[in-house]
Amino acid sequence: MYPENIGERLSIDETAVTKDELYTILTNKDGKGLKGSLVSTVEGTKASDVVRVLTKIPLVSRRIVKEVTLDMSNAMDAIVRTSFPNALIVTDRFHVQQLVSEAVQEVRMIARRESLKEETATILLARKEKRTYVPILSANGDSKKQLPARSFHALFKSSGTWSIRQKERMDILFKEFPNIQNAYNLSMMFRGWYETKMTKEQAKQKLQAWYKKVETKNIDSFLVAAGSIKAHEDTILNYFHLRSTNASAESFNA
Repeated sequence: MYPENIGERLSIDETAVTKDELYTILTNKDGKGLKGSLVSTVEGTKASDVVRVLTKIPLVSRRIVKEVTLDMSNAMDAIVRTSFPNALIVTDRFHVQQLVSEAVQEVRMIARRESLKEETATILLARKEKRTYVPILSANGDSKKQLPARSFHALFKSSGTWSIRQKERMDILFKEFPNIQNAYNLSMMFRGWYETKMTKEQAKQKLQAWYKKVETKNIDSFLVAAGSIKAHEDTILNYFHLRSTNASAESFNA
């Protein structure tokens, strides 16, 4: 523990120093990952254990902290609330965006599994009828099952950054699987929400609009993601105070 490195803006994160051995690491953003960044390294992630260590830092020093960024862990939230009573808690935007991106990929995988089942049934029918199975290919040469399999990376990117081949594949994909297009549009809408400069109150209003859009599309994976975001909404919206992220912590831990 290095209490002399404490500052107004901190990051807290967990990292595996060795396989399955997790540590909680608290860093000062002003250190920019260099000397003077590390405030504390604590073995494990159990909130009570970490709090027991951090509260050894004098309260007068802990009251200096005005902001702490963290992931969506409830344990990290509890650690910060107990240890730094004056700190604004900010849920890291990239962890939240990852939640939404995973929802898109879940929709993609469901489509792929359904395509595989459909292809298998068609192959077995052709075999039963003693005829040769000939797969139907799209204009770009992909079969129906290959379209979702080969769209993994493009679904993480904005359409403006797609290559010519990716755009061709995605046009076909969205016509074949409208649900993937709906999922992609929801994820891009959420990404744009984070990238737009606005006040916390404006951000809250736009987030409500996104929730309504999710409800309209009624995609299970997005309903789950939206529910999780609602549960952490207050600390997620705190991002629009100073637009702080946990990137410095991720870099330092790496």
